[in-house]
Amino acid sequence: MRFSIWLLLKLNKLFPPIQHPFNLQNDGSQTYAQWQYQWGEKTVACFAPRFTPKDIFEGHKVLDMGCGAAGKSLYYLSVGAKEVVGVDVVSHYQAEAEAFARELGYEDRFRFLCGDATRLPLEDDTFDTVIMNDFMEHVSDPEAALREALRLLKPGGRIYINFPPYYHPTGAHMSDVIGIPWVHILFSEKTLCAAYCQLIHGLPDEQERLALRFGDDPNNREKITYINKMTIRRFRRMLRQMGITPYWYRELPLRRILTPLAKLPGLKELFVKMCAVVIEKPQQ
Repeated sequence: MRFSIWLLLKLNKLFPPIQHPFNLQNDGSQTYAQWQYQWGEKTVACFAPRFTPKDIFEGHKVLDMGCGAAGKSLYYLSVGAKEVVGVDVVSHYQAEAEAFARELGYEDRFRFLCGDATRLPLEDDTFDTVIMNDFMEHVSDPEAALREALRLLKPGGRIYINFPPYYHPTGAHMSDVIGIPWVHILFSEKTLCAAYCQLIHGLPDEQERLALRFGDDPNNREKITYINKMTIRRFRRMLRQMGITPYWYRELPLRRILTPLAKLPGLKELFVKMCAVVIEKPQQ
């Protein structure tokens, strides 16, 4: 074992495990869909008080890009959405999502669409609201996904985007088993991959986690494909290049006491926990 892997594993024992939906599902506490539904309010809390759930959802046809097991999609129905289409590239989420929709009585107003969010078989100008919650940092082609969202959005409709920038404490998205903050800054990607594989070895969903984190081939463990390393700087540059001026923009600090650090150009990537952005499609 390389020293860097040994060191990461030793340091990780010093940090308490973070409550994570994958682990809750393994121990029978909650399914992923149930966890998402419980935390649904938090998916739009970063837009408050400027935008309330009523503003975002009531009476609206909603597209939820990167819906996972769609618990959050079903939460949006519970707070007034007229209809929700949830999109995710992970096919095994569909059965869980549809079963939970039936359990809650929303099967007639919910549709799960498994596919690439950059190329969806849906008509132009279909949705009043597009939600990209914890999505922008995962999609392989963020610009194409945003263009697709604009195509599908009705004139005057809004896209609500929120994502944690890559360099924030859990930006590596391995907190299901690695609790070290900023671990992806302290260790190489190769070391992260090797340590992660050791930590999940033997878990009931080991193969599913490998496929999710490292692509379709579980043997490809040297490169993390689950995230695109989206930073604040990269996101803002993408909007400028696309000629998009946000209707509303906000950067939330890790803690209120850290607000000054979250405003410094050289440090904000480390101390901003969430970027929240609203984009409005112009009226024709």
